[in-house]
Amino acid sequence: MSKRARKTDTLSSAQLSFFDIIQARFQSAQAQPAPGSYNISARLREMLTQALKECPFSRYEAAAKMSELLGVEVTKAQLDSWTAESKEYHRFPAEYLAAFCKVTGSYEVLRLIAELVSCYVVESEEALLAEIGRIDRARRELARKEKAIREFLAQMSSKKA
Repeated sequence: MSKRARKTDTLSSAQLSFFDIIQARFQSAQAQPAPGSYNISARLREMLTQALKECPFSRYEAAAKMSELLGVEVTKAQLDSWTAESKEYHRFPAEYLAAFCKVTGSYEVLRLIAELVSCYVVESEEALLAEIGRIDRARRELARKEKAIREFLAQMSSKKA
């Protein structure tokens, strides 16, 4: 079993629901961002480092797989420079993010960026469950409208008689 699968298998009742997360982010989004709060350089490096540690591939293998997906050579040395605190001016290219996420199986960097703009990253199964919820809400709204129309028709019929 991969490290990623083990992490998701240990869900607890203390885990926040979508509602809890959205409510907390909505409340924090109401406040003005603090100056410099969007400078995520250190957090980004930490998240990239953590994703590579939890990845089932070595940095050499991860670089090779990213290279294959991107059609551009990515080296272990580049991965090292993007994650090293000492390489302050070596920035991880945003156009490599999708390949990085695919190779490492980690979406935490995407979540960080989405959080800053009050958006959410939802993985496949969660997205389908959210779509079912949207369909259910639409079904309830249609049922409510149907009921109102039927009641109105009944009122119309009783007034004709």
